[in-house]
Amino acid sequence: MFDRLSFPQPWLSLILFVIWQFLSDGVSGASVVLGLILAWGIPQMTQAFWPERPTFFKSWRMPAYLMRVLYDIVVASFQVAKLILSPRKPRPMFVSYPLELEQPLAITILASTISLTPGTVSVDVSDDNKILLVHALDADNCDEVIDTIRTRYEKPLLEMFE
Repeated sequence: MFDRLSFPQPWLSLILFVIWQFLSDGVSGASVVLGLILAWGIPQMTQAFWPERPTFFKSWRMPAYLMRVLYDIVVASFQVAKLILSPRKPRPMFVSYPLELEQPLAITILASTISLTPGTVSVDVSDDNKILLVHALDADNCDEVIDTIRTRYEKPLLEMFE
């Protein structure tokens, strides 16, 4: 009985509640009650669609990873702006990136990080989750792109998830 009353995705419930409070016209008793009902009900209704919960073994490393990603976004934005404003033509290429990550959430975070960084986009993940297809706007060779992704993003994610 208490399993039905629990929050299957507590972080999702918290985020839904906070977003509801921001969207409602001020905090009132009714908005809090409706926010709690939505924060409990939506995860209950979508519980069958969620995969097993990922395990963060070293979740305390996530803030450092996020700071690295934010720094890389700012630096890459300036590099892309410089590339666009210069007369030199970009050298785009597709790179097949071999994944060491195995957990779906970790692969999703890596693909999202690559897409958030200006100048690179994650295009596709192979059916067996072993290859990530990445488009680089300007790259000299595939090995340089692979080494950068592996050292800057995949290694810290491996430490967090494995």
